[in-house]
Amino acid sequence: MTAITEATPPVSHKEARRAVLSSFVGTAIEWYDFFIYGTAAALVIGPQFFPGASTFAGTLAAFATFAVGFIARPIGGVVMGHFGDRIGRKSMLVLSLTMMGAATVGIGLLPNFEAIGVAAPILLVALRFVQGIGVGGEWGGAVLMATEHAPEGKRGLYGAAPQMGVPAGVIMANVVFLAVTQLLSDDAFQTWGWRVPFLMSAVLVGVAMWIRLGVFESPAFAEAKESETIVKMPIVEVLTRNWRTVLLAAGTFIATNGIAYVFMVYVLTYGTKELGYSRATMLTLLIVACPVWMAGMAVSAWKSDVLGRRRVYTWSSIALVIVAAVFFPLIDTASIPVMLLAMIVMAAVLGTTAGPQSALFAELFPAHIRYSGASLGYQIGAILGGGLAPFMATWLFEAFGTSTAVTAYFVVIAVVSLVSILLLPETNTKRREAEAA
Repeated sequence: MTAITEATPPVSHKEARRAVLSSFVGTAIEWYDFFIYGTAAALVIGPQFFPGASTFAGTLAAFATFAVGFIARPIGGVVMGHFGDRIGRKSMLVLSLTMMGAATVGIGLLPNFEAIGVAAPILLVALRFVQGIGVGGEWGGAVLMATEHAPEGKRGLYGAAPQMGVPAGVIMANVVFLAVTQLLSDDAFQTWGWRVPFLMSAVLVGVAMWIRLGVFESPAFAEAKESETIVKMPIVEVLTRNWRTVLLAAGTFIATNGIAYVFMVYVLTYGTKELGYSRATMLTLLIVACPVWMAGMAVSAWKSDVLGRRRVYTWSSIALVIVAAVFFPLIDTASIPVMLLAMIVMAAVLGTTAGPQSALFAELFPAHIRYSGASLGYQIGAILGGGLAPFMATWLFEAFGTSTAVTAYFVVIAVVSLVSILLLPETNTKRREAEAA
């Protein structure tokens, strides 16, 4: 297992900036679409599509449909990774954005159980599956467009752009939900207001598409195509020659993604149902913490260009183990200042673990299989992390009656991610050469 060493062909600063902007905006909007479902699952999906169940069963069912998107993500990563390595990154990014936007608007227009019966949850799962395929192909392509356009020595910093699009999407999703819940009565929100954030996706996707269509193809892919290193089945080469790298990359992401989704989704349910706070209060706490999350990404990505991906990721993973152990005890104080502190610290640490990830995952694989390899590692980690986390947190709290069980789950997956990064090589070429010297 060796990290890549090839240099990305130089591009103009204007092209690089456009690629970074496209990666950030496109990812933010795709994740806005993905996250509004998570927020809706915590607040309204249960009663709308699974009526008649107990509150616990309805919430569990809603989070189960949330997990469906994660199950679909590796399919999107594999399929779009294959064609992204065969015909180019840009076309797959346009396709992923189109699929995500269409599925999100479809959920906003979908009749509920009362209107069409059992067809409602079936169609909901189908649309959620399409969302998962779309977002499964998005991350790898957006990361590669940013890192493969980056100037020498700035791959980590440029790669932070699509990572920062994730909390930006969270902010947009929760600001919209907060506005809707504050402007409408509870009855109006439950009846039709929850659909507004989904329908707004049509406008946002249009803006992202306009930016994305103006970006040139990745120079690294163009070079691979010109040198005729493109292979017929990139995923086969990934699975036969790079399977260990894929599994370790996935392992590094389990805690970052799993804890982040509990932080973004489950805590909304926990704060309203267990601590007695309003939806607006919990959404506000999350919105305030998200800019800190983005700042953590930017700083750690920049430092990874200087200190190395592995070193920054390792120290961030150690910090995540510590914060994971104290997060829910702080939330359980039910004190707004203490809860806000917990949210901000958790956001900062999650940001530092996510910052170097784009460059790390891109540098683990050569250009001709990079889309497939990076996407597969990311999406496997997403299933084992974020796909299971809200469901597991809900079940653990119900089974044990205490958040201590959720804390133990946090710590275990944080340790798994720490061990995984320790088993990976340094991928920052300059840092590796300096260490050898």
